[in-house]
Amino acid sequence: MKSVLPLFVFIDACGWEIIKDGDFVRDVAPQRKRLESVFGYSSTCVPSILSGHWPDEHRNWSYFVYDPKHSPFKMLRPLRWLPKAVTSRRIFRRWLSKFVKAKLNFRGYFDLYNIPFKYISLFDFTEKKSPLKPGGMNRGPNIFDFLEMRDIPYHVSNPARSEDENLNDLLEHIEREVLDFAFVYWPELDGLLHRVGNQSLQIAPKLHEYEARIKKLMATAQKHYDEVRLYVFSDHGMANCDEYLDLRAKIDALPVKFKKDYAVVYDSTMARFWFFNDTARRVISEALKKIPQGRVVPDHELKTLRAYFSDRYFGELIFLVNEGTLIVPSHMGERPIRAMHGYHPRDKHSYAALMTNQTDISDEVSAIPDIYKLMARDAVEAKAENSGAINKIISIETSPLGGVINGKIAIKAMA
Repeated sequence: MKSVLPLFVFIDACGWEIIKDGDFVRDVAPQRKRLESVFGYSSTCVPSILSGHWPDEHRNWSYFVYDPKHSPFKMLRPLRWLPKAVTSRRIFRRWLSKFVKAKLNFRGYFDLYNIPFKYISLFDFTEKKSPLKPGGMNRGPNIFDFLEMRDIPYHVSNPARSEDENLNDLLEHIEREVLDFAFVYWPELDGLLHRVGNQSLQIAPKLHEYEARIKKLMATAQKHYDEVRLYVFSDHGMANCDEYLDLRAKIDALPVKFKKDYAVVYDSTMARFWFFNDTARRVISEALKKIPQGRVVPDHELKTLRAYFSDRYFGELIFLVNEGTLIVPSHMGERPIRAMHGYHPRDKHSYAALMTNQTDISDEVSAIPDIYKLMARDAVEAKAENSGAINKIISIETSPLGGVINGKIAIKAMA
């Protein structure tokens, strides 16, 4: 029997508003708190959790960027001649995305979404590596680099496998007592919420399913470890979409032309513009001011949100819609969905949640990048305890953002 197992269970989109008034995992994880998310989608939330840093540091933000020089999608331009009735179908896009991902050797999440093939060679995709693997960040290390560097045995879910398959694999590793750290990633709730919204009667059964899995994990782990440190957490919540905005039609009606005067990516909740002349910048900026469903996010606010990029790689101008508004059609989808995330981090349904059986959660753990502090601390402590290195004080030197300074860990023997 081993001493300690830190068990981190990441439930995508299980936001504060979803769990705050209920009893979800309360008997096994009674301590809970609201966490601020980061500005962006899962493409930035997940890397922020795994690295302990913010978007302006790790540079994993939105997926598609205007970068024709480095676009890997030139091979797809002939598909522009296919009828839209074919190319806009999700089943076609999913099949093609799998083919392109294999062809380009992308290791992370990849989807072509709804980018028109007529223009796809103007764009690059920013997540070519998997943040769930060592070396998977666009900039800097993640928790798995941290674990590998210190030879800490761990389990991490494989996104290519089902939630049940990953659960069974983890249970098998726990029974063999070979782990000092476990990271579980369950994404299905996110997809369900997108389809049915956050008030659907389908949400409670899904949470009950997750609760049963977590209790099974705990029961198994407690047979093989003296102490199980359980953390159940999310990356963001989900807001119902009750208003639709055809922003593309409004911009297309202006006396400037896409590709010639400007480029844009229409995400589900924001539009990111690049300008090729002052006229396009002025005309589009003035038009956006007249749209009541959203606003341009100024640079000073982007800096506060830690999502300002001085090279404007992800866009020169960011237009963000109000919570509950969905840009549709967009480059993410041709048709409406019931709920979405990616709004302002301080909007009601953007907040994430942390639930744990640990009572010593510092007030400094207030945003999702701070989860890294807990993972790094507990992984080192678990290895020390499980290897028999008793009577040691373990201190982790961290930056104000929760990252490990120069990767240094200080383990000092007690006097």
